[in-house]
Amino acid sequence: MTLLTRRALNRATSARQFLLARTSASAPEVIEHLVGLQAQDPDPPYLGLWSRLTAFELDHLTRLLDERTVVRATLFRGTQHLVTAEDYRWLRPLLQPMLARWQRGAFGRATAGLDLAELAATARVFLGHDVVTRPVLGRALAEKWPGRDPVGLARSVQGLLPVIHPPPDGTWRRRGATPFVLAEHWLGRSLADAPEPARLIQRYLAAFGPATVKDVQAWSGLTRLREPVDDLRPRLRVFRDEAGRELFDLPEAPRPDPDVPAPVRFLAALDNVVLAHTDRSRMMTDDRRRHVIVEAAVTVDGFVRGVWSIRREGGLATLDVRLFAPVTSAEETALTEEGARLLRFAAAEEGRHDIRFRPVDQSA
Repeated sequence: MTLLTRRALNRATSARQFLLARTSASAPEVIEHLVGLQAQDPDPPYLGLWSRLTAFELDHLTRLLDERTVVRATLFRGTQHLVTAEDYRWLRPLLQPMLARWQRGAFGRATAGLDLAELAATARVFLGHDVVTRPVLGRALAEKWPGRDPVGLARSVQGLLPVIHPPPDGTWRRRGATPFVLAEHWLGRSLADAPEPARLIQRYLAAFGPATVKDVQAWSGLTRLREPVDDLRPRLRVFRDEAGRELFDLPEAPRPDPDVPAPVRFLAALDNVVLAHTDRSRMMTDDRRRHVIVEAAVTVDGFVRGVWSIRREGGLATLDVRLFAPVTSAEETALTEEGARLLRFAAAEEGRHDIRFRPVDQSA
């Protein structure tokens, strides 16, 4: 059984994530290939596409949301994701058991003793064909169940019903009350029957492989995937990593030479490429994991070497790059060039741009 080193895994996943070379594919094609983009906040999906596409502008994604080609909803791990409308139709039913567990874990106290089927039915009737903000929905549900937390009731609906958060929610730098609409009304179609998990496993491997069974579970939030992976085994290639773990992959998926160069990339906050494996050593060392949970990562030679943010003040946008260790002069030049490109994309409205480098505060 072939051994794949940490660097080989890094290059394989980076290639599938379009991080070794930007792609000329369309934004919907990339969103579909990646099985969605992490979208806890409005801006990261835009940055995730910018870091992967050769030509991407802010209005490209906003238009896709307005046209209902792409939707924002609670999906993997109970977190907000942008996915294509077609993928949403089968992903939401497949993920429903996980989302029911998520609701119990996150908001079980708010709904203790309630009939959750009645809660879902009441929310469905109230939503009807309308777009309703989460606070309005929460207050309506609290009128039926006085004394209950309106936020907990409304947030529970995200796990109990297929609801979408339509634009302008989820668009660039947009903040405000989260709107809810029933998915079938927004899409104009009913949801598909839940497929077998094999479809999701293969899609995951195409974007994040090679990977273990636990990796697929960590990314999706689903459990008990060992059996469906074993059912797929005759159609997959099997490898081992340096720890002896069994890795599965699609036979024709790219696995570049470990020495293929990897350019500097400024990733979006909570980008799934740094979250989608239980063993994240293919992208970073353990001491760096806690930082990228809350901050956007920057990669050098394919691995997380720092975090970044943009500060705006008085017409000046400053890209603040905090590094875990010193970089070479060539690497600093590459960081500066890619950072300038990032500022032109994400802070075009600011009249002046600056880039600052400093060490990460490891004690924070």
